[in-house]
Amino acid sequence: MGSRLHDLAVEHLGSRIVSGELEPGTVLRTEVLEADLRVSRSVVREAVRVAQSLGLVESVRRVGIRVLPMASWNLFDPSVIRWRLESERKGAQLRSLTELRTAVEPVAAELAARFAPPEQGAELMGIAAAMRAAGRAGDADAFLDHDIEFHRAVLRASGNEMFAALGDAVGEVLHGRTSSGLMPAHPSEEAMQWHVDVADAVLAGRADAAREAMLRVLGRTADDVERTWRDIPRALPAT
Repeated sequence: MGSRLHDLAVEHLGSRIVSGELEPGTVLRTEVLEADLRVSRSVVREAVRVAQSLGLVESVRRVGIRVLPMASWNLFDPSVIRWRLESERKGAQLRSLTELRTAVEPVAAELAARFAPPEQGAELMGIAAAMRAAGRAGDADAFLDHDIEFHRAVLRASGNEMFAALGDAVGEVLHGRTSSGLMPAHPSEEAMQWHVDVADAVLAGRADAAREAMLRVLGRTADDVERTWRDIPRALPAT
């Protein structure tokens, strides 16, 4: 029960901040949070500690708990990503993540084709085949699981530890797309074939083909979700 209360407190505080309900500069008092959540002071303190670790708040002596602006947040943390995707600001988050993926994943596929051992290429082929089988069978849950597994595997196969560390972020955005109804009811054969093409190019060591196939995958992704961010200002103004 204690762990569940802690998780609920973190969700309550984090989602309210990330959604903008609690604006930057807002000062929170521990006793008010206790009353709002109907939990003990120790639970509130632990939730605040987690929020601090994510860059969402800071404790100011004799003032209280101050909400910090987005520039301070750990934007790559899966919880922050999920809260943003669950808020009315999901369009901006989808845009940022789609642009990030478009910048990183084609390069990751190219590096995988250059440097990954044959067993990693074979693993990708197996995942792509399972993904296509689930898509054709209409098993949306299995398709999502394999889709996440595939993109994580490409990032790992790149041999770049910083690319690999983006696996959780990619997993959250794929979950978010599905839960927001932004995935087609039936995955297109073309898109599933592009995943197979990525895996085949990695296995064969064809770096240019791996990059181009991943660019096609992410181009389709952008086309599918662009409507969610159309006309939304960018999160950070250009300088």
